[in-house]
Amino acid sequence: SYPMSCSPKKKSLEIKIEDLNPQQVRLLKSINSMLTHIMTTKEEDEYFDGSSELLRLVASAIKKANFSKTDENIKYGQQALEFCVDTLTDQVYEENVIKYDN
Repeated sequence: SYPMSCSPKKKSLEIKIEDLNPQQVRLLKSINSMLTHIMTTKEEDEYFDGSSELLRLVASAIKKANFSKTDENIKYGQQALEFCVDTLTDQVYEENVIKYDN
């Protein structure tokens, strides 16, 4: 049996948002929604288009992160994205997928 707030088909996530602005909160909601969509779609075009949109949203979140604004003279958001692209490129063709079982 499940408590009233939890069902076998629905899971709630708690995210502390006190340090986020409204735009960052909207980005988190969009990322969560798109991630859920691409993980469950059965349509090829939605899978590919959604995957591209998800990465675009995550890139936007990285650029709008609070840390990226710590020094206006340093483009931390751009540097972080370049680092991510390099790392992702290295891992795209790897056989072993990184697993996160939290």
